[in-house]
Amino acid sequence: MSTLLVIAKEPRPGRVKTRLTPPFTPDEAAALAEASLADTLGAVAATPARRRVLVLDGAPGPWLPPGFDVVPQCPGGLDARLADAFAGCAGPALLIGMDTPQVTPELLDVDFAGCDAYFGPAEDGGFWALGLARPDPALLRGVPMSTPVTGAAQRERLLAAGLRVRDLPPLRDVDTAADARAVAALAPHGRFAARLAQCTAGADARVGGR
Repeated sequence: MSTLLVIAKEPRPGRVKTRLTPPFTPDEAAALAEASLADTLGAVAATPARRRVLVLDGAPGPWLPPGFDVVPQCPGGLDARLADAFAGCAGPALLIGMDTPQVTPELLDVDFAGCDAYFGPAEDGGFWALGLARPDPALLRGVPMSTPVTGAAQRERLLAAGLRVRDLPPLRDVDTAADARAVAALAPHGRFAARLAQCTAGADARVGGR
């Protein structure tokens, strides 16, 4: 079994999901981020794992289920923080973010037999998952993050190191309101979909009250 890592930011208004405002308020955007994180952690908790780790910027809250070790993110850019997350792993590890609440245990239950790495592309050009049979922080440091070519650059870094890469299905990150609606439709029974319905009703009421 692998170590499962979730890299996340504490869902506080004004610090998370700022591209959701508007149409949502900062409080609503934070509530959506919290629901996304809770769904993600729930999927990880339901996946067989050697260890489950939340690599967190901020403080844990009531959304954190039992069974997780919480470690702080290191300073620096996203590439440094991802690299540092892998540096704490002694064996196979799979890392995901908090922006894909549609993720399932079936997607996360990876087997490294016959491959050295797993790569999960995101539809926006990034990646939602990265797995390494032998975690090496150097495989992430210096990869340009948050660009339309981040995923391609990261996958090329793996191939250039001679790793056998197995691809996971592409998933859509939640960044915008359109993303939120599309992702909620894929997991209509999750916390994220329920919270989106509540926040959408609030946004519609504000527009109707003008």
